[in-house]
Amino acid sequence: MSSRDNASSEITPEVLLRAYSCGIFPMSESADDPTIFWVEPERRGIIPLDKLNISSRLARTVRSDRYRITINAAFKQTIAGCAEPQPGRDDTWINQRIRDLYFGLYNIGHCHSVEAWDGDELVGGLYGVSLGRAFFGESMFHRARDASKVALVHLVARLTAGGFVLLDTQFVTEHLRTLGAIEVSREKYRAMLDDAVEGDADFFALPREISGAKALAQLRGN
Repeated sequence: MSSRDNASSEITPEVLLRAYSCGIFPMSESADDPTIFWVEPERRGIIPLDKLNISSRLARTVRSDRYRITINAAFKQTIAGCAEPQPGRDDTWINQRIRDLYFGLYNIGHCHSVEAWDGDELVGGLYGVSLGRAFFGESMFHRARDASKVALVHLVARLTAGGFVLLDTQFVTEHLRTLGAIEVSREKYRAMLDDAVEGDADFFALPREISGAKALAQLRGN
């Protein structure tokens, strides 16, 4: 289900947070389209925080610290990376208006980025919205093998440490399915969301930079 909004309508970061609390989120047809439409999928993608699927190869990459992972160190660059064409995706739904809205959320502490670095080069990452005990993953990108997957492992470690109970992926792609994403009905999602937006969680329960070994230990409950 979706509804279209014209470019002159006033959407503030506060309006955006209220939309998330009701189970809807904005998208655009393309980077060049100034309009936004609201989406509420009938089947919602989530990754159960206790069921992230980490292959042995990915675990080795995480543990090796091949990529240095940071939090909120390059927010605008991460959104720009997510807006780039990716294999199998020539266009993006992230237009300038969406970038501005999420930067507004970032400025009031409700949007975060997780970055993967190879030396001084940003090679992957993701960003999303935090509200109560829910985290809404918006988009991810990679320019090097497994960089976005390593960022996701660190994100889930951070969410579990901070008391989050819901990781929303909006939709389920084959890529996300390999990492443990599942679909739930709109009704089940709304019940999960209602519970998650109540109460508080701490996105910074872990230091802004931790080792891959520590992230994996957090996920194992050690």
